[in-house]
Amino acid sequence: MLNYELVATAAFGLEALVSKELKRLGFKDMLVENGRITYKSDAEGICNSNLWLRCADRVFIKLAEFEALSFEELFQGVKKIEWNKILKEDSSIIVNAKSVKSQLFSLSDIQSISKKAIIEKLKLKYDKEIFDESGDTYPILISILQDKVLVLLDTSGVGLHKRGYREKGNEAPLKETLAAALVILSNWRYSSTFIDPLCGSGTIPIEAALIARNIAPGINRRFICEKWEHITSPEIWKKVRKDAYDKIYYDKDFDIMGYDIDERSIKIARENAEKAGVDDTIHFQQRPVCELSTQSKYGTIVTNPPYGERLNDEFEVEELYSEMGSIFKKLDTWSYNIITSYEDFQIKFGRRSSKNRKLYNGRLRCYYYQYEGPKPKR
Repeated sequence: MLNYELVATAAFGLEALVSKELKRLGFKDMLVENGRITYKSDAEGICNSNLWLRCADRVFIKLAEFEALSFEELFQGVKKIEWNKILKEDSSIIVNAKSVKSQLFSLSDIQSISKKAIIEKLKLKYDKEIFDESGDTYPILISILQDKVLVLLDTSGVGLHKRGYREKGNEAPLKETLAAALVILSNWRYSSTFIDPLCGSGTIPIEAALIARNIAPGINRRFICEKWEHITSPEIWKKVRKDAYDKIYYDKDFDIMGYDIDERSIKIARENAEKAGVDDTIHFQQRPVCELSTQSKYGTIVTNPPYGERLNDEFEVEELYSEMGSIFKKLDTWSYNIITSYEDFQIKFGRRSSKNRKLYNGRLRCYYYQYEGPKPKR
């Protein structure tokens, strides 16, 4: 079976989490860099990576790496790749590009020259001038950083944050990949209660339920590489999906709550949880933050409140953060974790966090404020 050099991309600040996920999946000898983790695997590894990675953006096959200071060097570097082993005669070729701090910066030129190089190589194989591109799609990314070119084949297609359960959302949705990261970083103990008191369309509680029940995040969706039978095969996909279903914890109970003041958001959250297959694992209820209460001695709160940039003006956000501080303070044996871009959060909340880390919600720089409670007594 062929071995491939794979690249899992990740949002800034999540690279270490993705690296740990890959280790749990059995991958070794990883190179962790800003925004990506490089590792080697076979076709089954491509399938498992797409199916199981909770915090990664996409999974690519690395086809080449070279330096290019001119478009001629770019053309020759791309043409050198053995495209006839990757693409079929009728493949639909989509070339995307990005360039940072490089001599070659025109994205449209990078795309057109790279595609021309691919076609020129295919002409040698198939002895024809025109390709109809009516077959399966192959998305190719030309990524240039400081004049170093990476040629990558996207095996995911739609980004991995698209789990398939969130057809509806509120006005400011949190990506599923980031929501999963927030849950993992909270160090929630599955035996204790989990609450998101501002759950919106339910993304954080749903990701918590998927993690607790060991449900592969990609189990309910398809990936573009499933059609590439010369790289992955239906037999391999059938095997990895069966293995994923066998690993689900069907007989365990978890105490996961999602609250929101908005009735419509709670309705959407319930629908999303049903699509994700965890509607029996989460209790959603319309409830404002000021009415937050629990009988549980220990637990974890993870939440993504309004920032001020999104839904509310600054005064309302400050009032909300102050209210959260007063309510959460009563849960003195709990841990709580809040992500926000609001610079003075800790002042309005009324307490300094145990730690905080910089993360990005889309392009918006945020901080994840973590308040660690005492460990439960055995």
